[in-house]
Amino acid sequence: MKQKLVMIGNGMAGVNTIEQLIKLNPNKYEITIFGAEPYPNYNRILLSSVLAGDVGMKDITINDWDWYENNQIRLLTGQRVIEIDTKKQTVKSNLGAIVHYDEMIIATGSSPFMLPVPGAEREGVIAFRDIKDCETMIQTSKKYKNAVVIGGGLLGLEAARGLLNLNMNVKVVHLHDYLMERQLDEVAGKMLRSELEAQGMEFLMKKQTEQIIGKSRVSAIRFTDGHTVETDLVVMAVGIKPNVELAKEAGIAVNRGIVVDDDMRTNVPNISAVGECAEHRGIAYGLVAPLWEQGAVLSKRLAGIETAPYEGSILSTKLKISGVDVFSVGDFNEKPGTKTIRVHDEWRGIYKKFMLRENQIVGAVLYGDTSDSSKILQLVKLGSQMTEQLHAQLTGVGASPTGSSLDLVKAMNDEEIICGCNGVSKGVICSAIQNNGLTTVGQIKDCTTASRSCGGCKPLVQQLLELTNGDTGSDLVIKEGICGCTDKTRDEIVEAIRTMHLTTIKETIHVLGWKSEGGCPKCRPALNYFLSMVHPEDYEDHRDSRVANERRHANIQKDGTFSVVPRMYGGVTTPQDLRKIADVAEQFNVPLVKVTGGQRLDLLGVKKEDLPKMWEALDMPSGYAYGKSLRTVKTCVGSTFCRFGTQDAMGMGIKMEKRFERLDTPAKVKMAVSGCPRNCAEATIKDFGVVAIDGGWELHVGGNGGLKVRITDVITRVKTEEEVLEWAGAFVQYYREHANWNERTSEWVGRVGLASIQEALATEEQRHVLNARLDVTLSKVKDPWKADLEKRDELEKRYESIKAQLVGEL
Repeated sequence: MKQKLVMIGNGMAGVNTIEQLIKLNPNKYEITIFGAEPYPNYNRILLSSVLAGDVGMKDITINDWDWYENNQIRLLTGQRVIEIDTKKQTVKSNLGAIVHYDEMIIATGSSPFMLPVPGAEREGVIAFRDIKDCETMIQTSKKYKNAVVIGGGLLGLEAARGLLNLNMNVKVVHLHDYLMERQLDEVAGKMLRSELEAQGMEFLMKKQTEQIIGKSRVSAIRFTDGHTVETDLVVMAVGIKPNVELAKEAGIAVNRGIVVDDDMRTNVPNISAVGECAEHRGIAYGLVAPLWEQGAVLSKRLAGIETAPYEGSILSTKLKISGVDVFSVGDFNEKPGTKTIRVHDEWRGIYKKFMLRENQIVGAVLYGDTSDSSKILQLVKLGSQMTEQLHAQLTGVGASPTGSSLDLVKAMNDEEIICGCNGVSKGVICSAIQNNGLTTVGQIKDCTTASRSCGGCKPLVQQLLELTNGDTGSDLVIKEGICGCTDKTRDEIVEAIRTMHLTTIKETIHVLGWKSEGGCPKCRPALNYFLSMVHPEDYEDHRDSRVANERRHANIQKDGTFSVVPRMYGGVTTPQDLRKIADVAEQFNVPLVKVTGGQRLDLLGVKKEDLPKMWEALDMPSGYAYGKSLRTVKTCVGSTFCRFGTQDAMGMGIKMEKRFERLDTPAKVKMAVSGCPRNCAEATIKDFGVVAIDGGWELHVGGNGGLKVRITDVITRVKTEEEVLEWAGAFVQYYREHANWNERTSEWVGRVGLASIQEALATEEQRHVLNARLDVTLSKVKDPWKADLEKRDELEKRYESIKAQLVGEL
């Protein structure tokens, strides 16, 4: 008979422990999980991506409802446990559910610390901890413009970046004199501040909040030095506190967290604790890697498998703050008895510091370039000595780099966590490779979830693949299929389409041996694009293989309605078009019309059934706000009106937008034209940006203003508008032909290198050939909603013809 296991908390650390337990001994327990939120297990690390609008709840869900059902886990969501009876061994929820346990795990996590200052209870004062907080911030940004984030640590900066993406004015308040002092040293912290200021954040350093001012809603913050700042929203990100009240009331030993031993046991029999709520040897951890290490020990003990005890963790942090990579591990601050190795390249924005104690590597900080982070983490864990070869590898100075990082991966024990986001250990990955014959990183991701979230662990996963597969691994490691349906890479598929003259999605799937007969929502849109790119003259677009938004010519919103965006070339419109949009908005009862960041009008709240008639009534080109194509060309007024303008930015922008509208691309493309170096159109964070300079134009490529901010690279300077269009067309076509599906130009330029692109576009002849292929594609495209209307009209005519024929025969 199965024992009854109850877990209080449905967060990342607890559910990861259950995942491991099920794999080790799937039949030992009847499992019940209480979760206070109304969701299945989700990844809190990616909340900033939700706030930025890059992903939704579905994308950050780690274990969906089906996972609980398939593993026979009883999940009670929206229920908070209010009582633990350690004598009867039962728990009781706020909804009256009473469940008996033989073993219990407390995984209640932590709560955000809210500053106990006057006014903290006012409306508009929130934390940044869960989905509800994200929703509050998104809704607030629609009504208000000013936000203050209290806390210049990781969470605070992620919240600030998200609020910037929501077009709010953001000030960050920090008690310390530099940012992220727990993860960075002063040099790296100040470099980070300079970068974030360039992105639009303002910082108020060495400030302590005294009072939050307002009537029912916050209106300002006053600091202890008398300084006051007006604001409509306050986000507190000043730390967390373990949730221990429930355990304390049950008589379980509590300090800052719930006290556990090296086996994760509390002082009460049959009760364990794991995650942010647990305190081990006086430390309550707030980073994910230690929580996975705790879970590995606890799951083995509960499964009845002998395991080494948990003896604490070496803290490391690797993350991307607003497009900037940072990493730290161990003891990275100077102390008596330590020596420091520094590399500080201000021109490239790179900083590296390594700390030595008796020549042993004990800590490090990396800013801007974290490619060696996995290697450094293992060096610190293993207590490695600094050598001439290591010095050369880590700094790029001195002796020739030798050796392989595979030796470091080989020295890791099986319990060490490789994927911090999803808590996947080295042992799990190696076993999956051996037992399932895995040969690609993509297969490992599908099988174990390693590298599924942020992707930062992919180099380590690749090294494990090479290590596990031995001599053949180096050939296998670089290959990753475009989805779980195939092992074929993007280049292999495109080459097969060309050489084997494949002309349809069905034919491609059949000939190339897809694992699933009809493909999936990930590969079908990619194949549709590859086929149209290779055969632009002959291929007929397969509308059913496009993503849902493209099929409907509108973006679905969280309430199930849609937004419709007509095209406005270069952000320029006419009174007639404005009047038409207003009339259509009234005709279809559109609840909100908003000016977008791309200088267009967005009709929000449109019903699905109204979409075809609305487009017909507008009779305007689609702005492709939903498509993997050119979205918009943002412009300033340029020399037409501005006293600083040196070129006609609006005219140039309109020409570019008309040149590339309706063109399918591997991912969305945004362009901009600024009429002078003041860059009011933000051309230096676009996929293709044009900046007017004295006597010509400066052309920029590979920018991104989203969650992963990337400043453009200058590809060339030209003198005429014709040259701008020539280079723009050549760049876009070269990107179309060589980028991976879903790969933005910012990622593509970073991957292949600016120099290789400049070489491919170097001569007028090369650019002419690329533009000629682009012209073939553009000659075949038409506005999608009009194409659908034409198709509908054709079907209606055929129906009427058949009906008339039948009537005549009768």
